[in-house]
Amino acid sequence: MNTTMAITLVGIVTIAVVGMTGRRPSRGEFGEWTVGKRKFSTFTTWFLQAGEAFTTFSFLGLAGIAFGGGVAAAFALCYLSINFTLQYFTTPRMRELGRKGGYLTQADYLADRFRSPLLGKVVAVVGAVFLLPYLQLQITGLGLIVQLATGSRTGGNLSMVLATVLTVGFVLWSGIRGIARVAYLKDALMIIGLVVLVVGIALTVHGGIGGLFETIRNTHPNLLTFHQEGYDSTFFITAVIISALGGGLGTLPHLWPPVLAAGSGRTLRSNAVWLPLYQIALGLPVIVGFAGVLLVKPGSAPNAVALTLAGQTLPGWLVGVVAVAAASAAMVPSAAIVVGISSLLSRNLFSVGNERAQLRTNHLCVIAAAVLALTLGLTRPGLLSDLLLLTYGGLTQLAPAIVMGLAKKVRLGAVPALLGILTGVGVLIWLTFGGVDVGTFDTGLIALVANLVVTAVAQLVAGSRSAAPVPAEANTPVPAEAG
Repeated sequence: MNTTMAITLVGIVTIAVVGMTGRRPSRGEFGEWTVGKRKFSTFTTWFLQAGEAFTTFSFLGLAGIAFGGGVAAAFALCYLSINFTLQYFTTPRMRELGRKGGYLTQADYLADRFRSPLLGKVVAVVGAVFLLPYLQLQITGLGLIVQLATGSRTGGNLSMVLATVLTVGFVLWSGIRGIARVAYLKDALMIIGLVVLVVGIALTVHGGIGGLFETIRNTHPNLLTFHQEGYDSTFFITAVIISALGGGLGTLPHLWPPVLAAGSGRTLRSNAVWLPLYQIALGLPVIVGFAGVLLVKPGSAPNAVALTLAGQTLPGWLVGVVAVAAASAAMVPSAAIVVGISSLLSRNLFSVGNERAQLRTNHLCVIAAAVLALTLGLTRPGLLSDLLLLTYGGLTQLAPAIVMGLAKKVRLGAVPALLGILTGVGVLIWLTFGGVDVGTFDTGLIALVANLVVTAVAQLVAGSRSAAPVPAEANTPVPAEAG
């Protein structure tokens, strides 16, 4: 075992150990495991919410897009700006409703606001199904990280298994408090890892970072425009819209526990103001991707660029540090995602009676989701950016219902909301797996348009029926009974 592999494995185990320290004595309550006591501080909530900004996609996928598509990679910086702006208005209201209604999941919110247990069950299924590719993305990305850092495919697969087992372990033991503990460590490691990598590149490229972009301008000017195959302006605009709506309107189920656990709406508004600072750090993978154009041989796998450059520019032990940082970016989101999936299934789909039974069922769902995602990661690894956009496209179909549910009085019927969601999901599945060529237009956005049309038509039909003339005999007052 080489130094890089040893440091990586020790780092993965350390991350899990930190997660284990988050446990507090409890009575086995499902609510405590999911959202704590709903009193998380601004500091804790900050790191829980920031987990979505720094993931495997940020480390590998974003650098890969910059390597192949140039400035199109800036879509991540753009959509996060819109995302946090929307969250400033939406998350405090979600938290308020969650506290009053005792919500633990996104499906709790929709089932209660629309007075429809069926809608809650459908949302639970949609949420679990479309979060699974996102979980696979994290696990697959972790294996790729270790494989590239160590040069061993076997080591990559072993690390996927080890990290998944350890992540499941600390999630079952600590719940959201364990995720919060690891989130502190993860963000520090990510920033350190990216800075180390960019410094190594700056020392390698003639003229440093400024020289890098000057060379790109002279030798690959097309990378500074939206004219790369698959990464044109249509891709950029539609990817920004679908991703911003997905995160900003609370369509991703695993983003709800941090919101519901926050101590106040002020905490969430403060985070929405300051979380865009993370976009500064997200510029680093973009720099790495551009550096790969000059330093990595043409035809290399885009998602391999970051770790390939680490191997070329850093000593082995520092490559291990970068690999641990990237591994943490996989383990923390994985933990949040399995909590999101398992909570939806155990609480909303299976509708287990008491909290203790829900918690036991939930633990089984955690294990099942992790095993399924790990199996898919080992047997059918996919492109990181495609998996991310599939998740956002599917879950954004919940946006109309979520937005309407935020109003003081919900004026959208449960049936129109349900029909819209099913239509959007159906169109997305058809476009994704039916071989329909839509160019670089995001399929999730096309599906959302169909969703909105069906929702609006169904609501108009429902409204016209409710407004139909009442038979004359029904208008006759009922005489009061003699007392």
